Amino acid sequence: MRPSVFVALLAALLALPAAAISQTGDVGPDKSMVDQTKSPHADLPTAAERDEDSHADSDCGGKSDGGAGPQPGETAGSPGGDARADRARCRKLSDADIATAPIAEARVPSRHTATIGGKTVPYTATAGTLTLRDDEGKPTGSMFYVAYTTGDPHRPVTFLYNGGPGSSTVWLHMGSLAPVRVLTDSPKPTHNAPYEMVNNDSSLLDKSDLVFLDAMGSGYSRPLGDTKLSAFWGTDQDIDAFARAIERYLTLNGRWNAPKFLFGESYGTTRSAGLSYRLQQDGVQLNGVILLSSILNYGRRQPGFDREMVNYLPSYAAIAAYHHKLAADPADLPSFLNEVREFARGPYALALSKGQDLGDAERRAVAEKLAAYTGLSVDYVLASDLRIDPSRFEKQLLRDQRLTLGRYDARFTGQDVDAAGETPEFDPSDTGITGTFVAAFHDYIDHDLGYQTRLDYRPGYEAAGVRWDFNHKAGDLGGGGDSNDADVALDLSQAMRENPHLLLYSLNGIYDLATPFFGTEYDLGHMQLDPSLKGNVRFAYYPSGHMVYLNPDALRSMKADLAKFYDEAAGR
Repeated sequence: MRPSVFVALLAALLALPAAAISQTGDVGPDKSMVDQTKSPHADLPTAAERDEDSHADSDCGGKSDGGAGPQPGETAGSPGGDARADRARCRKLSDADIATAPIAEARVPSRHTATIGGKTVPYTATAGTLTLRDDEGKPTGSMFYVAYTTGDPHRPVTFLYNGGPGSSTVWLHMGSLAPVRVLTDSPKPTHNAPYEMVNNDSSLLDKSDLVFLDAMGSGYSRPLGDTKLSAFWGTDQDIDAFARAIERYLTLNGRWNAPKFLFGESYGTTRSAGLSYRLQQDGVQLNGVILLSSILNYGRRQPGFDREMVNYLPSYAAIAAYHHKLAADPADLPSFLNEVREFARGPYALALSKGQDLGDAERRAVAEKLAAYTGLSVDYVLASDLRIDPSRFEKQLLRDQRLTLGRYDARFTGQDVDAAGETPEFDPSDTGITGTFVAAFHDYIDHDLGYQTRLDYRPGYEAAGVRWDFNHKAGDLGGGGDSNDADVALDLSQAMRENPHLLLYSLNGIYDLATPFFGTEYDLGHMQLDPSLKGNVRFAYYPSGHMVYLNPDALRSMKADLAKFYDEAAGR
């Protein structure tokens, strides 16, 4: 070969992009499951990609500023344009520049040890993703999860999630039953960083493997390809996504023959009730469903219905007692709340049912009783037409102290700009912990579990222009007709009739103003279960709010109650 030809060939090779030389074969989006044990950064740019990125501008003219600067008398860039526009046209974004969820399932395991109840429990923590596919096999979504497993494929496995709708599971994951949890100053606002992650002696891992799942659109969970978030953004759509994710997890990890449990909080209880029947239809027979701070029927919250006012009264009474706003502190709180329940379902419900036909004498008598139970004045109760909205209660009870109550947990108090408003300006039980949980999760997932991604973690998510579809196609379940406004108690009732071994445990915080415990009792008491199945439904109550686990004493009690429940349900 002549020297001139060799030099020309060498120059042509050097001019090729680095990516063109380094290709090693097809590793396309539908590649089999990726085990990230050796490479936990699979969705981050490679060294070659970073190098290519750093030279992109020089490829658009030879200099990092987009090419040679304008000469005297010349306009920068193309005629009539500017240099920045030219650079933007030159350097197009590639797929590698856009942060997306992986289609190939990620999996980052790590080994740890917990101490639970004085016993050492070795476990594997796995952070990863589950690829959801439609009935034709097309990938539609990537659901993020963190699993804690001990290696026994036949021990119970529990799937846990928060609600929202649109919430990630950072709250249950970082605060409740995982082998570690973050400490807070609840019911006071938690201090600033650094925060402390500690061994969780109240973890449920000694009774069950735990899988924490983030709902689609939240956390690191995302739609894939051309699938839009609206495909998951609704009661039935969400149930379908979680059913596919749970069944995928069972298949990937060989857990089909393990006792199976669902654990949902808040809207997660709505999901669990609907999932219980959907999974039953798919051949996934559950051992138990745990509902923490429940809402099973959104229809009763429609305007014109008074049932919610009745549901809130026992919670108001518990909260007024906690803040010492009653004439005398109850000698026995459970007995006092039973008394309030009887008044709520009796004289109070009857008075509200009469509407504007209620007589003045009866109205006054009911108002006086309400005032005695809620700590509010008789005049305020009468001015509210006997109907005390929770947001008004949050503002009014401690108005004389210029304090407001937390919605999720009324043990928390906050301060508005003034004391004259109608409702609180913010929820102190939300703002008092959010920064703590989010920061703790980021530190934990990165440093302890070694999972990295270019995606932003979304603690909660509301998509612009996309509203949650609460319509639920219940079919003929419980005589519910074709559809309803998310009354999933019908689904849960059907699942329990079809599987009479299914046990249900309802966990409630008595200071919760988001999902009042008396409303939960009403929903679960109207599933029209046969007397032979009523014993399958159990209730527990704790001196805490929506997130029962924010009270460490309540968390310990909840764990003890759950341990007994699992011992019974896992063997049925």
